[in-house]
Amino acid sequence: MDAGLLAQYAIITVAVIVSAWFVAKRQFPNAVRRLRVGLAIPLVREGRAAWMQKLGRRIAPPSALNDASCGGCNNCGPSTPRRH
Repeated sequence: MDAGLLAQYAIITVAVIVSAWFVAKRQFPNAVRRLRVGLAIPLVREGRAAWMQKLGRRIAPPSALNDASCGGCNNCGPSTPRRH
């Protein structure tokens, strides 16, 4: 196989994987979140190598507690309704 053809196949493969990931995140966010959690949990367990724990934290989805509607994390407003 020619090196140029191999490079072309590699680029197309990467483009297809990136496109599929983007569509999955947009169309199936809960499934992607569960997948990321399922991949990250075994990596961050106690006793794993430091690089594995770091990789697991990177794979893990952001906390759901950092939601913009909470009113506390990003200083968007009070967490309780105002009383006049």
